[in-house]
Amino acid sequence: MESVKIKNTYWDIAADLYFPENFDSTKKYPAIISAHPIGSCKEQTSGNVYGEALAKAGFVVIAFDASFQGESGGEPRYIEDPTLRVADFSVVVDYLVTLNYVDENRIGVLGICGGGGYSINAAMTERRIKAVGTITGANYGRVMREASAGNPIAFLEAIAAQRTAEARGAELRVDQGLYPTVEAAKADNADIDPLEATEYYRTARGEKPNGVNKTLFSRNAVAVGWDAFHLAELLLTQPLMIIVGSKPGGFGAYRDGFEIINRAASKNKELVVVDGWSHYDLYDKPEPVKVALDKLIPFYQNNL
Repeated sequence: MESVKIKNTYWDIAADLYFPENFDSTKKYPAIISAHPIGSCKEQTSGNVYGEALAKAGFVVIAFDASFQGESGGEPRYIEDPTLRVADFSVVVDYLVTLNYVDENRIGVLGICGGGGYSINAAMTERRIKAVGTITGANYGRVMREASAGNPIAFLEAIAAQRTAEARGAELRVDQGLYPTVEAAKADNADIDPLEATEYYRTARGEKPNGVNKTLFSRNAVAVGWDAFHLAELLLTQPLMIIVGSKPGGFGAYRDGFEIINRAASKNKELVVVDGWSHYDLYDKPEPVKVALDKLIPFYQNNL
């Protein structure tokens, strides 16, 4: 593995490159961009689980931190803006096509959770992406609208007021996306997704220094008005593999998986439901991850 910095306008994107065994820089390899979940980082499931496994299967994999998050640059910190997240993919592709050992005609993408929704959206207009896979991919725009408790206008007004206050010098409002502990989540009778997210991100199981699950509240307005699947029936034509767990949760990946597989214009598309497992089981649990990889690896081999 090699850590790199990629220039993105006024800041750098931090990324980790994973190489196949017996890597030979004089040869050409297919490459896969691995995109992390909302609030996550490249050292978690996108890199140390799926990135490593896909590299062992013969691909060059690049797992990157979103701009304004993790080790990537950009100020202020903790912005979760879908338009910026989607733009990052093209910057990473720009970098990959400069590497002599990457075949520019065989670049794919894998997105996990919110990174899955971003991957789908990016591929619609970034035609250098030739195959799209997602693991429990979620439409972050829908997640944010549902977080408004049925009143998105009031939610947007609160965001606008906070941004005005910050422009005038008020302290930035940074929201924590998770419960502080698993016990707190259980005490609140949390839905399966926030409960298991807390168990993944707040324990030794998945905890990493840059997987902080923080969001700058004043920059959430774009997400409320954004839809990961907009124009998928027209523009999403690449081979597509959607993988979800059979246990639905509040973040909506199960529902979103069925929606995008039905809407996508792709002629080559498949929905895989991993029976008996949940959204966060697919992050790192060996059994469901193996099921996912046993589908993803031949998918990428056949389409890249």
